[in-house]
Amino acid sequence: MPPPRPTRAPDPVVRGEDSPLVRPYLVAHERREEARRQRVRRRALWLAVHGIDIGPRLIHGVEVTA
Repeated sequence: MPPPRPTRAPDPVVRGEDSPLVRPYLVAHERREEARRQRVRRRALWLAVHGIDIGPRLIHGVEVTA
């Protein structure tokens, strides 16, 4: 009879939610998009302070002209 094989503990299951690692290109894209949205908001506010309204071009799917 062969000698018994040593048993080892099973490998732990690695879940993506538990890992702090995130694909860097996704994080960079999200940061760029948020920075772009913030620039748009700041530009609209600066123009509004100077009396220029750059409101939305489309309202409920209808193009609005000045």
